Amino acid sequence: MATLGTESVRPHSQLGGSPSSQTSGMGVISHNLPPPNRASERALEEAASGGVLNLSSRKLKEFPRTATNHDLTDTVEADLSKNRLADVPSEICHLIALETLNLYHNCIRTIPDNIISLQALTCLNLSRNQLSVLPACLSRLPLRVLNASNNKLVSLPDAIAQLHHLMELDVSCNELSTLPRHIGRLKALRELNVRRNLLCVLPEDLSELPLVKFDLSCNKVSTIPLSFRNMKHLQTLRLDHNPLQSPPAQICIKGRVHIFKYLSMEACRSDKMPDALFLPVIERLSLSQPSTGRSDADSGVGSDNGDKRLSATEVCVCVCLYAMLFLHYVMPCYARFLTSLMSSLSIPLRCVVFLRSHKSLEAVDPQFTMRRKMEQLREELELLETLRDGIEGRLKVALPEDLGSSLMDGVVLCHLANHIRPRSVASIHVPSPAVPKLSMAKCRRNVENFLDACRKIGVSEDRLCLPHHILEERGLLRVCNTVQALLDHSPAKQTLLT
Repeated sequence: MATLGTESVRPHSQLGGSPSSQTSGMGVISHNLPPPNRASERALEEAASGGVLNLSSRKLKEFPRTATNHDLTDTVEADLSKNRLADVPSEICHLIALETLNLYHNCIRTIPDNIISLQALTCLNLSRNQLSVLPACLSRLPLRVLNASNNKLVSLPDAIAQLHHLMELDVSCNELSTLPRHIGRLKALRELNVRRNLLCVLPEDLSELPLVKFDLSCNKVSTIPLSFRNMKHLQTLRLDHNPLQSPPAQICIKGRVHIFKYLSMEACRSDKMPDALFLPVIERLSLSQPSTGRSDADSGVGSDNGDKRLSATEVCVCVCLYAMLFLHYVMPCYARFLTSLMSSLSIPLRCVVFLRSHKSLEAVDPQFTMRRKMEQLREELELLETLRDGIEGRLKVALPEDLGSSLMDGVVLCHLANHIRPRSVASIHVPSPAVPKLSMAKCRRNVENFLDACRKIGVSEDRLCLPHHILEERGLLRVCNTVQALLDHSPAKQTLLT
């Protein structure tokens, strides 16, 4: 029994001594290193095996020190968002295979220069930090996506134009007052977000970018450059909350299509100014007269060489011709006076280009057609607005800004015909959640049913458009004429019903 008691006591003493030694050991470890976070350890283990490091929302102030116990060289994605990091961890800059780095919502103030060692990095999220400047070394990275929104940036480095592969740039909610020079060199850029900054002037280089989305809202921009009308790829343009004067606010709220038409009209108006329109014509004219034995006084105008100077009569011809061309184009009623004046000066017939027909003027300089083009654009814009107002007023719906595409399936037009005369279109093919876009055959049936309903209501054949004018958006003016004729029959219908 004594033997059994001794044997039973010995394991107990050993077990009792072991916890005390472990406690003291842990006490020493806790004095030198913080206790390892089990969740962080699991994240490091998964990164070593799967290549994705997720340390988001761990309240980290520094990179886990136990990361040295894991092989993270093959990590391609690292998420350190929603922590308390004051700097970019140096351990991250050693992950040379890293392609995506998310540092969203930390307290980072600076970006280290050794970040250029991440030569595989294509996506970098620095949003919602405390950055006041972006280092130029970022331009040496193969970035495709750069998000630096919600920081304290006052400027962007000029070197950012060297990011030739950059497709998305978000610098919204900062304190930028200007955009960098040569930003037009970002030939791959598709999305640009500069919302909520202090921008007052937009560089002309922006029009050279193949942008698809451009958010300029909540800035201090008053004028959109006319060159922006050449941004053919642009699909989404946001200009709200800017003190815009050109285009005016009533144009901007109607959307991208109306903004670009306004810019095109303004460009036409600027192109037809006298200095730009008529001076090249005068420079090409030959103002030399046949020698008559009578010499005119030398005016001293036209050349430094006295032999090639214009005479006083020729100077008068220049002035009259310049004024005549301008008046012929802008105020034809005053042209007759200068015509008689120039005939009294015996001006050669080849100089009197304003006496030619209008086609001859176009042959001399194509810019003579600018005014007609501008007036045509204005008329088209007014007709489209009339069409939009007529449909929206009757159907009590809001049509998209691209009016032609919203009418090409014939659904809105058929509903309009039924509004004028109920059941004039017996069946309408409409999109469904399963099939959001109608086939061309169903669109054609809707359009043909609409045109048949117009004939029944009383629209004359000469005011009816053709199906391809609606289906192919090739004749919106003809569609406007047809819809207006249809709306004109509405009062007659109401009178018959009463």
